[in-house]
Amino acid sequence: MSTRPTLYPYMQYRDAPAAIAWLEKAFGFRTVAAHPDGNGGIAHAELGYGNGMIMLGTRRDNGLPMTMPGEAGGNTQGVYVVVKDADAVYARAQAAGAEVVMSIRDTDYGSRDFSVRDPEGHLWSFGTYMPDFPKEA
Repeated sequence: MSTRPTLYPYMQYRDAPAAIAWLEKAFGFRTVAAHPDGNGGIAHAELGYGNGMIMLGTRRDNGLPMTMPGEAGGNTQGVYVVVKDADAVYARAQAAGAEVVMSIRDTDYGSRDFSVRDPEGHLWSFGTYMPDFPKEA
């Protein structure tokens, strides 16, 4: 079995170039690939974090019925990112202007975590809890 991830969250942003810059600054993502759409947006981008990755692009009508968080009246999903130092990421996110949804805290299951929204309203949670990964998924 491959050790490469097989699950890649995908998001759309109204201003994908700005979102990419913000995700790098606020959370420490790194751009692996970014393909312009020819209209000032991003057709497809891949951002890495640790051994995981997300994909994103500029919002467009591509047949996927995706709704932006503000249009849905709130979040319909979120992304959880495992980090070694939740306090450092929390401070970095706050410095970048992330909207704090849940302040950093210690949980009853042994994690130190927090949740924030990015400038376009997507929900991000970061914590030290690493779920057990089944041998066969």
